[in-house]
Amino acid sequence: MDSRTSRRLRTAAAAVAVALTASTSVAMLAAPALAATPGDVAEHGGATRNDGDMTDALRESIVDGPAKNVILLIGDGMGDSEITVARNYAEGAGGRFAGIDALPLTGQYTTYSVNEQGQPNYASESASTASAWSTGTKTVNGRLSVDFQNKPQSTLLEIAKANGLKTGNVSTAEIQDATPGAEIAHISARGCYGPEQTTEKCSSEALENGGLGSISEQLLNVRPDVTLGGGSASFTQTAAAGAWKGETLFAQAEDRGYTLVDDAAGLDAVTAADADQPLLGLFSEGNFPVRWNGPEATDLTAGGDLPEAVSCTENPERLASGLSLASLTSKAIDLLDGDEGFFLQVEGASIDKQDHAANACGQIGETVDLDEAVQVAMDFARTQGDTLVVVTADHAHTSQIVGSAIPGLNTHLVTADGQPMIVAYGTSPEGGSQQHTGAQVRIAGYGPGAANVVGLTDQTDLFFTAANGLALNQNLVALSAEATVSVPSEVRPGDTFIVAADGFAADWQLTGAVTDAADLGQRDALRGSARFEATAPEAEGTYEVTVRGAQTGTTKTTSVTVSAAASPAPTTAPSPEPSQSAGAGAGAGTGAGQGGSGSPLATTGAALPIGAAVLAAGLLALGAYLRSRRRRHTEFV
Repeated sequence: MDSRTSRRLRTAAAAVAVALTASTSVAMLAAPALAATPGDVAEHGGATRNDGDMTDALRESIVDGPAKNVILLIGDGMGDSEITVARNYAEGAGGRFAGIDALPLTGQYTTYSVNEQGQPNYASESASTASAWSTGTKTVNGRLSVDFQNKPQSTLLEIAKANGLKTGNVSTAEIQDATPGAEIAHISARGCYGPEQTTEKCSSEALENGGLGSISEQLLNVRPDVTLGGGSASFTQTAAAGAWKGETLFAQAEDRGYTLVDDAAGLDAVTAADADQPLLGLFSEGNFPVRWNGPEATDLTAGGDLPEAVSCTENPERLASGLSLASLTSKAIDLLDGDEGFFLQVEGASIDKQDHAANACGQIGETVDLDEAVQVAMDFARTQGDTLVVVTADHAHTSQIVGSAIPGLNTHLVTADGQPMIVAYGTSPEGGSQQHTGAQVRIAGYGPGAANVVGLTDQTDLFFTAANGLALNQNLVALSAEATVSVPSEVRPGDTFIVAADGFAADWQLTGAVTDAADLGQRDALRGSARFEATAPEAEGTYEVTVRGAQTGTTKTTSVTVSAAASPAPTTAPSPEPSQSAGAGAGAGTGAGQGGSGSPLATTGAALPIGAAVLAAGLLALGAYLRSRRRRHTEFV
């Protein structure tokens, strides 16, 4: 029994448990407050949310893992205050969001970043915070998925992909922005979206200087099954180096097999997305237009009167019908759901962006938009019974509900209760960008493993909640260690022959070469496999064929004999064996491969050795071991 089969058996057991409890625990915990009778109002005010004792419902909502799928939903800048502002406005003071407030297990987590010496920085931003849950490692503000010494750290999306799961990344921001970017890129400056910005601002990391390239180019390399968001402008830039030098990133994506869509009709027509044809949907040049408009905040620094309370209005520039965060989430889940399991990250990006602009209606509408996406995720999770859903934020922000106008920026709104509410912004003057705050933020979970969000945790704990909840092997070198390279034993001088590389589960690109002969170039590794076409040297003799994984540094060699007496080389490539092409395949081995110390990605968490003795003892114990063991950062071994 392999680790994937074992994980599926445990998932099935967890699914039964969730199915038995979901209809009771979630209904009780998420039910809206009962309408108050006149006597209730007189005696207690009618604001009570709980319907009786919640002990049994809470107990039943705690379900052991592992999970088959994880859906992580992020409200960028969605601190407790932002949730309350949006709830008051859209649902009323006694109301409840059907998505955000429906997850039964809640906690708080800290969001500080670090400085370049690794010491705490209490005022974080979106790149460092997204990197924290993506990699389990604290970093410096402005950096994506590298540590404070600028060393790349493997991400949840990359680890899930290496373990054979399908992966998705959805955002209402540019897909290169901090939150989605942290799952697919490793770079010192979050603004290096495309080749042009990278050459200018991150030159040492540009492709032409031997680096990993821009965020957009790294996205094309990682090859998530589903990517949906904004940011098409960066894909019109041209590569400055590499196999696609001089071509636009759009042309490169098409050449590499991506399905490209840019509108609702195109997205609706897509029926499959996988390693062979990953989906890249970019629906705006930049960020998505916001859902709601409203009045600009009024500056009362010099005195004056607060304007009359008003309501928000629909933004006529919002994307075409059918393209909301909820619809994108639904489509992503439909395309990712399958036997493999999946990891999906979804971001409501402009809660933060509109908070920066002191635009109360903008940030409220984006919070409502995220809530609808959470409802989609929860509907799926309740039906499946094997899916961990986590809803949280990257950092807190500046909007506050106040009782009277402050000498600063104020917005006066009429809520769902028909009552006025003043939203104040006090961290920047008019025209400036409101600041993040360093407060801890809410995290909530549902499904197998959700109990790990309860209490006070740190943002980095979310990485382990997701990775351990999925029972992922986090040692990427080990996942590629059992890779193989095969060639014909003999070929004739000048003949073309095929080099077959399989089992490179944690490598997205492979490079090949024939010693003293040809550089075979680079190929995308689909499900850990790639094929190179080589030409035999004219001189007879034995030659070494080498294939190297670009991500883990795993290097495998074999030899081919060139002889005039050889039979003609096969004209078709051998098919990969299923165990080597399924992603996790032979990845449970303990070997580190050759050249691992030079690999660009570090392992987050301790390596987990899985030998034949452990397999013989039974992998059913592995899930509990993974969940209980607290992994910490180590380098590749």
